[in-house]
Amino acid sequence: MDERHSIRINIAERYYPLKIDKEEDEERLRKAAVLINDRLGSYRQRYSDKDVQDLLAMVALQFVVRLLELERKSDSSMVEGQLRELTQTVDEFLNQI
Repeated sequence: MDERHSIRINIAERYYPLKIDKEEDEERLRKAAVLINDRLGSYRQRYSDKDVQDLLAMVALQFVVRLLELERKSDSSMVEGQLRELTQTVDEFLNQI
C-alpha cells in the first residue's frame, strides 16, 4: 500500500504543504513552482509598483493562455490525424471498386 508523501512548495516566498502520490509528481510540482517564481521575478522587475497578488494574477493568466493555445493545437492535430485516416479509408474503398 502506497503512502502519500508530504512536500512543501515555495511560491512567491510562501510555503504550501502538499501531499503527493508519486515521486514524479514532486518533480513536476517543483518544476512548476520554479517556472512560476521565475516569471514572477520578471514581472517584479518590470512592474515594481504592483503587489504580489497582481503579479501572480498576471503569471496565472500568461500560463493559462499558453495552456489554451497548446490544447487548441493538440485538438487540431487530432482532427487532422482523423481526417487523414478517413481519407485513407475512403481511398482504399474506392480503389477496391
